[in-house]
Amino acid sequence: MKPRKRIFVVGGDLTPFIGKMHPDFIWKKHPDFGKKENPGLEDYLTRSIRGALDKTGVDAADIDRGFVGNFAGQLFSHQGHLGAMAVRADEGFEGKPFMRVEGACASGGLAVLSGVDALQAGSDVILAAGAEVQTTVSAREGAGYLARAAHWEEERDIDEFTFPAMFARRAKHYKEAFDVSDEDIAHVTVKAFENGNKNPNAHMREVSWDLESASKPGKKNPAFLGNEELKPHLKVSDCSQVSDGGAAVILATEAGLKRLGIAAEDCIELLAYGQATGALGRVDDYTELSTTRQAAEQTYADSDLAPTDVDVVEVHDCFAVTECLMVEALGFADAGEGANLAKQGATGLDGSIPVNTGGGLLAFGHPVGATGVKQVLEIFRQMKGQCGDYQLENIPQVGMTANMGGDDRTAVCMAFQNLG
Repeated sequence: MKPRKRIFVVGGDLTPFIGKMHPDFIWKKHPDFGKKENPGLEDYLTRSIRGALDKTGVDAADIDRGFVGNFAGQLFSHQGHLGAMAVRADEGFEGKPFMRVEGACASGGLAVLSGVDALQAGSDVILAAGAEVQTTVSAREGAGYLARAAHWEEERDIDEFTFPAMFARRAKHYKEAFDVSDEDIAHVTVKAFENGNKNPNAHMREVSWDLESASKPGKKNPAFLGNEELKPHLKVSDCSQVSDGGAAVILATEAGLKRLGIAAEDCIELLAYGQATGALGRVDDYTELSTTRQAAEQTYADSDLAPTDVDVVEVHDCFAVTECLMVEALGFADAGEGANLAKQGATGLDGSIPVNTGGGLLAFGHPVGATGVKQVLEIFRQMKGQCGDYQLENIPQVGMTANMGGDDRTAVCMAFQNLG
């Protein structure tokens, strides 16, 4: 859809994404285990919102509406009603309409689009935030929580680790259909961690993978699924991180910018967006992300852009094979050629189409509700030259995001243009 009013991303902020293997995360092997506690869901939500207000200079009283992306707050943190929780971040929000938005791993993207809809409907300044804490339970218990994003009755039993198994299934079909190897896909992992090592906010900023280790199972890189048919097709290095964190962005109309005293050239503009939803539990072809493709095609059609116009992209790499499928769904590669983009260096920081410059879900981390918001903020930061060691040499002028929920059942794509 093309906005009927011009919509601008004013800016925002995010917390570091942390979890096991991050130096600030307290776990059993951490020296502060038992002495300190990790931040909670409200901490991440509040820190990201206050950071967004501080970095943009926007007063809380100037926000007309707020939207919070979160998937499983009731399960991991025993906390729902997160719209009202966000209002606790600043007394200037008191009485304003805030609400939570949920769409599995696309919750953050849907929070941003809910804000866009509000701007089209008459609001002038909105806040979209996302936060998730996933480290309060064991990996096995957490896998059961996350399985709620699948069709529970029909798909839960594929494996104790439901979603890793579902994407191992995609990897199996993809490799067999296109003669793609584990080593081909491992180039995605290596690229992601190289980028994440340059990103101070990345969950895995101090962890790296070399191609040999990421290409085959081993003691450091086990194939951990219980499903014997799918087990050979997924390793630890193929998986995104179980992360905690938050992100928030502020969007405004032209009238909103005038009210805030912010110049358009200090912002980026939303050119178009697409949202598509597939029936839960029904995937016709495991070798393509058909729902994401629909959302991308909507975005291209309404923005008058082609894939060759895009300078930087944030895609939902919940697993390494997903990035391969994502770049194909977005038109950057033909079917079966997505892995080759990373292998050839095209998706690297100095490549022709940089993908997930801060490390993506694989290395930056994946606090579920925050991811879609983070993607928008990362495009903003790249376009405004704020990415430090992973800043692209040529400032991008056109950027795109693709946020996905479940097994490609909910998809949100957005296209942005740099201003100024």
